[in-house]
Amino acid sequence: MVSQGKLLEVQDLQKNYGKKNNITKALNGVSFDILPGEFLGIMGPSGSGKTTLLNCIATIIKPTSGRVLLNGNNISAFDSKNLAEYRGSRIGYLFQDFELLDNLTGQENILLPLSIHGVNFAKARAKLDELAGLLEITNILHKFPSQMSGGQKQRVAAARSLISDPDIVLADEPTGALDTRSARTLMNKLEAINRSSGRTILMVSHDPNAASFCSRILFIQDGVIFHELRRTHDESQEKFYERILQVLAQLGGGSANVL
Repeated sequence: MVSQGKLLEVQDLQKNYGKKNNITKALNGVSFDILPGEFLGIMGPSGSGKTTLLNCIATIIKPTSGRVLLNGNNISAFDSKNLAEYRGSRIGYLFQDFELLDNLTGQENILLPLSIHGVNFAKARAKLDELAGLLEITNILHKFPSQMSGGQKQRVAAARSLISDPDIVLADEPTGALDTRSARTLMNKLEAINRSSGRTILMVSHDPNAASFCSRILFIQDGVIFHELRRTHDESQEKFYERILQVLAQLGGGSANVL
């Protein structure tokens, strides 16, 4: 059940590249909130600013201006200790290309964030077993990434992003390197985790199939949010998918033409 408190607040976020007369506005005053338990999607064409937005929230890059607040705390004002805690345990990051370490097994890759922060192994193992069961990867925990399929690698990466019980999981095109079947399996698992545990997920995607698993979608174009879709309580995934396609079909015509 989604509460009414704001988990994440993005306030007038701007990110510029270049200098003087050659400035590109990757983000041009983006503002939105995320409630606990939401599964929020960010969609837009290539170069629209969606990945820049995600990377600002993840503190991978620093915005030119504006603020990002997590539970009311301005992450831009964090000192090095609080920033390390934010990156290590307050957020989980699910990359498009898995970013698994080839010389570690699936289990070792998943437990790595906890190992770095000195979490007790027994506690870490219990959490690992729970996530491995949910994501159906128990039988590959002993394997190295080179022995896994793309879908298995991404589910291992998903477990790694969840192992520290983060406040929010940031997913950057998580189905981008997967075939259709593996992508649907991953999205089914993420949706189930979102619904069963109330895990908040913010996902950037260009894929309407993946986006149809979200509860709400923000569409971004030229660095600004111009449209929002909410999936109604009784709306099927198929109907929501059709509404997503309607908006995407209008992207080339500008926000004034969006239905």
